[in-house]
Amino acid sequence: MSGLADSPLSSPVDPTTPKLGFWQRRVRAPLLALLTQGATPEKLASAIAWGFVCSLFPFFGCTTGLNALVGLWRKLNQPLLQGINYALSPLHLVMILVYVRLGEWLWRAEDGHFTLHGMIESFHELSFGEFLREFGWVGAHAFTGWLATAPALFVVVYFPARVGLRRLSYLLPERARE
Repeated sequence: MSGLADSPLSSPVDPTTPKLGFWQRRVRAPLLALLTQGATPEKLASAIAWGFVCSLFPFFGCTTGLNALVGLWRKLNQPLLQGINYALSPLHLVMILVYVRLGEWLWRAEDGHFTLHGMIESFHELSFGEFLREFGWVGAHAFTGWLATAPALFVVVYFPARVGLRRLSYLLPERARE
């Protein structure tokens, strides 16, 4: 009996292989895999940019569906879009307030003393109609703020992502880049 080393469940440990860090395992390796499977740097950069824009849409519960619809429309990588959506969830909450304030400024509206906590409490306490009456303009302001920044956000994310993905694609063997 030769023991555990011959077991099909054991994996050989190569001491010369460096241990990969979090970003290499969770970001770089999956992107390299997508590039190896034929995705172009431009298409992946487009998916990343659309994912950012759609994931920061200022309404709770809408970003997953919006990412899915835009992904189907633009024929983008759905797992990549949804992964970005999940990763940007904390930023999404912060950006709602930013979009509300920007929309108030664009509409030249008075500061409505809007807080996320107050909105969430009202959502649980009020009927749907009362909630819309109280927060309808807040939603219009948030949507306007998001709409005003969406094109710039797309550009700011797309071009650096495209450059980075092109550089990453040079790590592939020549036949995988074709």
